[in-house]
This record gives sequence, structure tokens and C-alpha cells, in this order.
Amino acid sequence: MATEGSDEVRVVEAFQRWLVAEGWTLVKKTDKDADVEAVRIDQRLIGEAKGRTSERGTDADIAYGQLLRRMTFDEPTIRYAVIVPTSSVWHAERVPASVRRLLRIDLYEVTDDGQVRPRTA
Repeated sequence: MATEGSDEVRVVEAFQRWLVAEGWTLVKKTDKDADVEAVRIDQRLIGEAKGRTSERGTDADIAYGQLLRRMTFDEPTIRYAVIVPTSSVWHAERVPASVRRLLRIDLYEVTDDGQVRPRTA
């Protein structure tokens, strides 16, 4: 859960703006600890965000772990997202793209100026 004034809040807010611009609708989270939840047509996206910290590798690992606990494979329309600032992309990409694809995890970068860049797997 993001603390007000933290960089994680900046990352979450930028990502939410981007989602809405991409046609997603933000919804009440089914898991109160998730950072982002949205729907578009028949898809649901559950996201875990991290901000700039001195523990970028640990934070990326925690984000993946938090998503793994929320995963269900009986609902194939759910996608999962790890959302990180530019300074953490390398750490988040340590999970191989083939594994992220298998687990339906998308990776998103939020730049310092608030732009969102999907990182292709």
C-alpha cells in the first residue's frame, strides 16, 4: 500500500491516468492491498507498483511475490502488472520475459516525467 507523498504514489497515479487514457476503467479493488485494479471489456488487470527506493531489486522481488499470492489460473481474463519507475526496470526484468508471459504478468515503466511505457515481454 502506497504511503502518501511517496514515489510509489506518483507511480500509481501516473499508471492510473495512463490506464484510463487506454480505455480501462478503474474499479474497487478485490484485494485491498493491491495497488491498481481496472477492467476493460472482458479483461481485468491487477497491478503492484513500486516507487524509487534504495532497495530496487528487493522491491521488484516483493512486487512479483505480491502478485503471485493474488494469482488464479481459473480466470484466464485476468492480467497482472508490475509497475516500476525507470530506475527499477532492470531489476524487474531479471524475471525472464518467457516466465512473465507464462504467468500473464506485464511490466510497465513509469518515467520521471510520468510517462508510461509498456515493456514488451
